[in-house]
Parts: sequence; structure tokens; C-alpha cells
Amino acid sequence: MSDSSAGHDDAQELPAAALAAFREAVGEAHVVIDAGTRRRYETATFATSARVPAIVRPGSVAEVQQCLQVANAHGVPVYPVSTGLNTGYGSAVPARSGCVVLELRRLDRILDYDPGLGCVTIEPGVTQEQLFRFLQERDAPFWLDVTGAYPGHSLIGNIAERGFGHTTYSDHYAHLGAMEVVLPQGELVGTGFGQYRDAKATGYYRWGLGPHFDGLFTQSNLGIIVKATLWLMPRPAYTQFFAARVDRDEDLPLLIEALKPLRLDGTITSAMHIGNDYKVISAIQGYPWEAAGGETPLPRDVLAAKSKEWDCGPWNASGALYGTRAEVALARRKLKAALKGKVSRLQFLDERLLGLAKRFARPYSWLTGLNLNEMLKMVEPVFGMTRGVPSAGMLPSNYWRKPGPLPAVSPDLSPEADRCGVFWIAPVAPTSGAHAAAVWAIVRDTMLHRGFEPAVSITLLTERTLDCVVNISYDRDVPGEDERAMACHDALLERLCAEGYYPYRLGIQSSGKMPPREAGWERLMAGLRRELDPNGILAPGRYLD
Repeated sequence: MSDSSAGHDDAQELPAAALAAFREAVGEAHVVIDAGTRRRYETATFATSARVPAIVRPGSVAEVQQCLQVANAHGVPVYPVSTGLNTGYGSAVPARSGCVVLELRRLDRILDYDPGLGCVTIEPGVTQEQLFRFLQERDAPFWLDVTGAYPGHSLIGNIAERGFGHTTYSDHYAHLGAMEVVLPQGELVGTGFGQYRDAKATGYYRWGLGPHFDGLFTQSNLGIIVKATLWLMPRPAYTQFFAARVDRDEDLPLLIEALKPLRLDGTITSAMHIGNDYKVISAIQGYPWEAAGGETPLPRDVLAAKSKEWDCGPWNASGALYGTRAEVALARRKLKAALKGKVSRLQFLDERLLGLAKRFARPYSWLTGLNLNEMLKMVEPVFGMTRGVPSAGMLPSNYWRKPGPLPAVSPDLSPEADRCGVFWIAPVAPTSGAHAAAVWAIVRDTMLHRGFEPAVSITLLTERTLDCVVNISYDRDVPGEDERAMACHDALLERLCAEGYYPYRLGIQSSGKMPPREAGWERLMAGLRRELDPNGILAPGRYLD
């Protein structure tokens, strides 16, 4: 697979009539065709071959509709992105060459907010940071749920991929009230009660009346979400963050089984994240090239030394308890009882303790030899995310295999421009220790055999499912690494699917490599695609052909 940074000699050009029509629809300043900008939209954190003839930036729903009408009239495929920060899954690169990128960043309005019921209606350009500031300014009694991605990441973009975060409302699609969607030929449709004009319960009662079809517009190319009503989490009276660790790799199933009933019975309502040692170390520092003697993957003795340095175990769990102080105290007692004898450490943290830790970090480091300041750089963002605070703190981990120390945390970091290699694969399984161990064995053996560190975060995502987010990290400036990483990705995806562990979402690197689906499913989706998009102009190859 060729690298899009090689040049544009073979770039497809828009027909003059189509270019003129797009300019008429959105304004000349919002149709971009210069080679440098197009190259950015052709660049991901892995090798890509798609060519982008133009970037079109509509500023309203009406302009999105006009763009789709232009696309149909001139037979030009379009590929919608919100803010395009889909790092590890393809960034803003289309699934197929020749697509005009339809960037929705300019649709950035917060359209409505109900301060009594915690519903907010937004456009696709609204970011995590923007909505967080909006709620802060109003001292709102609600939190949004955030991911570990960019603070400038689109909220609707994440919902469209059925992403997840950290709080009680971590399953983002499950807390979606309604959408407005532009269909491939330009028609506008509302979901739920949005099918009726002025329905009072639109956005509050998600099911509406009649067939419920909202999910058709997530992880698909059947429409473009241009408006969504999100349900916000009521701000609890008290929050206590917890962190636990085990000291043996083989104790992972015991940890999962101990936590499972607490998730099922509602003692713990937050998503719980269980990161392994590779994941924790790569979030704190860059690859220790000198200690490893230039060897990859990370030698076991170096891994052990770094785990001791950063005081982490083979598996490290975290989550949050919410409620009144009495409710949290009861949940804390249940958690302690469930984990007694199964973990080597269980710690609790709230805002007061975090402040004390920051204040006394230096003397603590003198006494213990542990660099508490550096550890807090990881703990504080994770604690914040359990309270709805977006953070760029996880972004430097994309630079794990790049030479030198990790870059400073900044919203301007661009792993794509800096040629970081990043793939994400995220298989889902029922919540059980046996399934977690099976997935981990596949990931560990495949990645280590192929020369990559198996950095993994297992999330107890819902009451009954866990998701295992796997990071394949490398340096794109090393000759041959793009090909080796892609081969590792393909082998891992194949092995996971063969054992029944399918990913919850796909990057553009994965879509064409999944096993065949059931024939009935294929017929249903093909029929919908033909009916809604007879010209095949909307994001061809993205989930559906």
C-alpha cells in the first residue's frame, strides 16, 4: 500500500462543473483544492493510498443537502468527517480514492439545552472541549461523558462510531435521544419523534413511534448526522476514583470475575478500564531505546524494570464511584470486600486527596524513589475523565516508538503529521474472566511474535460486555515498518474474528478484511443502500459498499 505523502501526480481532479457547483453551494473560500491541504486529508497513522480531489466545508444543514445534490448530479463521491480526528482508525482519509472530503467542522452550534432534564442538541462540529466549557460557564448540574481522544474531537463523530468514555453514561449511543440525518440524495429526516413536526418529546423519548431505525446511521454510509440530542449525566454529590492492581498476569480472569457482579448490580456504574503494563508505561514515557539496546519488542527485563519504576502491575484497573458520601462509602466497602485477596493494591482518590498528592509529590518521591509528579500526569487526566473533563493527556502515547521523549501535551499535537504509526483494534466479548484471558492470549502471542508491544486496555463497557482496545504502535520513519505493522494488524484481526471476537468498530484499514456476514444481513443492507443511495456517492466502502 502506497504512502499518500509521495505526491499528487496521480490525484484525481474534480470535473470543472462539479467544482463550480460545490463553490456555488458553500462559497469559494470553503472549497479547498491546494495540494498541501489535500495531502493532510490523505495522511493517517499508517500507509494509505486514497487520493482526495477536494475538501468541501459546508456551514449549514442546507449546504450539506446542496453538497449531496451536487455529488449526485455530477457522480462525485463524498466522504463526510466531523473534525477528522479519527486517529488510529483512518483519521480523515476516505475509505476509497476519489472522494471529496465533506468536512462538517463549521457546523459547530449548540442548538438547545434543557437545564432541567439535561438534554443538549448539537451539530457535528461541536467538540468535547466546547460542550464542557458550555456546561462549566452555566454551572450546569450535568456532565458530558468524554473519551481519551482529543478535546477537539467531535461528539457526534464519536457517536457515529458508537464510541465510549468513562462515566455512568460511557456508552454514548445508549444516551442519544434523537438525530437529524441528511440522506444520500439530500433529503432531511428526523429520528424518533422527529418524524412529526413540533413533537414535544423529540430528543427525550428516543424510540418515537413505529420502526426504530436510528442505528442505521451509525457505523454506516446511509446518511450524514447533522444534529443530535445527547443526554447528560446528572452531576453526583460526590465522586471517588479508585485504582487497583494485580501482580501476576494470570490473575486477570480473577480480577474480571471479582468486578463483574459489582457492574451487574449497579455498585459500580462507571466504565472500568483495566490497562496492562505496556499500556501504562507507554502513557508515561517514550520507548526506552537505550535500556532496550535498540531491541524490539520491549525485552521482558526492561518491561519489569519500567513497571517497578512506575509502580504498575501487569494489569491495573480504575473506575469511579458516584453518589452521596454515604452511597459511595457503601460501594467502597463492597468493592474492598470483592477485591480482598485478589489484588495487591486498592487505592481511592478524590479531589482533596489529589490536591494533597500534588502538593507533597516532591517529598513523596524523595521518600519512595517513585516519580509521583510524572505518575500524576497520567492519573490526573484519567480521574478528570471520570468527572467529564476532557484531556489531551493520552495523546503523547501515540509517540511511543518515536525517538526521544514523549512530546509535551498539546492540542496541536498531530501524530499523522509527525509520522507516528498507530492502529487500533477493539474486539468485544461477554464479561467473563475466561473471555478476557482468551482475547489477551491472542493479542499477546500475535503481537509479540510480530515484534510489537501488546498495549491493551480492557473496558468493562456495559453491565455484560467488555471491550479490549489494542494499540499497535510503531515509527513510520523506519523503513518497512508500515508493512510489518499492517501484517500484524491483519493477522490479529483474522485470529480474533476466527475465535468469535469481533471489533466494535472498524477503521478504514479493517473494513475490507472482515469475514463474510450472514446472507440475510447482506441483502437487507444492500437493499437499503440501493434505495437510499442509488448512485453510490456517500462514503463508498465505509462499512457498506
